[in-house]
Amino acid sequence: MTETIEIQDFPLWDKLKDKRVPLAFDIEITARCNMNCTHCYINLPAGDPKAKAEELSVDEILNIARQAVEMGAMWCLITGGEPLLREEFPEIYMGLKRLGLLVSVFTNATLINDEYIALFKKYPPRDIEITVYGVTKETYEAVTRRPGSFEKFMNGLNEVIKNGIRIRLKAMAIQANLHEQKAIADFCRERTKDYYRFDPQLHLRFDGNPKRNEEIKNQRLTPEQIVELENSDEQRINAMRKECDTLINEAFTHYGCDHLFHCGAGNGSFNVSYDGRFRLCSSLWAPGTTYDLRKDTLKQAWEEFVPRVRDMRSQRKEFLDSCRKCAIVNLCLWCPAHAHLETGAMDGSTPYFCEVAHKRAENIKK
Repeated sequence: MTETIEIQDFPLWDKLKDKRVPLAFDIEITARCNMNCTHCYINLPAGDPKAKAEELSVDEILNIARQAVEMGAMWCLITGGEPLLREEFPEIYMGLKRLGLLVSVFTNATLINDEYIALFKKYPPRDIEITVYGVTKETYEAVTRRPGSFEKFMNGLNEVIKNGIRIRLKAMAIQANLHEQKAIADFCRERTKDYYRFDPQLHLRFDGNPKRNEEIKNQRLTPEQIVELENSDEQRINAMRKECDTLINEAFTHYGCDHLFHCGAGNGSFNVSYDGRFRLCSSLWAPGTTYDLRKDTLKQAWEEFVPRVRDMRSQRKEFLDSCRKCAIVNLCLWCPAHAHLETGAMDGSTPYFCEVAHKRAENIKK
């Protein structure tokens, strides 16, 4: 997920804010991972030969990044899969830094070693964002399904903290770790004073794997559990109530509008998959919404392809009379990308997301 761009990070913002330029991009340098998390929407086995063969080369990655910088990009997120699985990670990281980009890294921290610590100390990232699946061995490894992964995670995290490398911590709230969410929040806030977030909603797999999708559905919290969890976290619920006007707003109703996209996808940022497909956001895999950067330029994708995707429309009455007119869409995980993952159609209905949104709205209004 692309993080919110903070204006103070970009001294050239005033020159660029009125122009449609890609200020930030995510690049998945692999879909492979050394974990096998029950809820994951992308991971392929660490040794998957097909996935490895399809990965962008270092030269391809840096060529795309160079094009992005020439168009105005300032910030890049390296993600995966688990990006540290790539043997060429140091070369990729330094190549992006040499282009003048602010570079962030998403990792599970289990592969962090002395080489990576030395790299990050000498050439600091903007931040390293680490996911905390649990704070006990039993819970953590129930999620990752990898014996020994908790110890490796703790070793990696402690090394990063000990060496003063800026981190951000986050958690997924799922059935397997729901009982530890308070402990996870305390654990994270003790170690990163400025940033912690948790996500209680899961979307389905990018590859549509039916077996893995069932695992994800089984890990979803009920709407009641989500509201209870958010109420139990003072910072979370206070923020939601403070932002009530941006979460529940009649201005979000788009009567008479048949456009699919009203989100920020493709406005200032983009995503590149491990095999070189340009997307407006990481979750958007629907037919006709990806663009092969191995065949064409980033400029063509940004200037010609993005407007075509954002102009996509729906004639489905059920969608136009429901989601398109919804005042609480910001409390829902619905979007064209997630609807496609859920239903196979970008204007498909997503009852689970809808139930969550209404429970949240009811709770906030109290």
